[in-house]
Amino acid sequence: MPRIVLLDTGPLVALLCAQEARHAWAVKQFSDLQPPLVTCEAVLAEADHLVRRARRQAGVVSELVHRGVLRIGLDLETEAGAISRIQAKYRDRPASLADACLVRMTELHHGSIVMTLDEDFRVYRSHGRRMIPLLMPEG
Repeated sequence: MPRIVLLDTGPLVALLCAQEARHAWAVKQFSDLQPPLVTCEAVLAEADHLVRRARRQAGVVSELVHRGVLRIGLDLETEAGAISRIQAKYRDRPASLADACLVRMTELHHGSIVMTLDEDFRVYRSHGRRMIPLLMPEG
């Protein structure tokens, strides 16, 4: 059974914007992974904003959801309490809504791995103490 990949904003933006420093890495990762990648609305909103700003093109991010490349794996309304607790725990970072949602998703999707460019995920913990498996560029 393939591992569930939880997608953060950075790799998605890097995939969609050729001028991004990690574009080649993101293209390689996406070509090696089996869709759908799982994410949350907060990541999609962040990515849409950044992609529209860089490419001046709307609808690219939502099209990936429509085509089944990305899937929503969290109900924010249901998980709001747990997500608030995660944000409070990491208020020194501070953990964005997208980051907290992904941390919560690691707790809900056992055996998952987070695809990210964000070094904060080296600090975040699943279930309060477990290191989160990461797929990120070296260095």
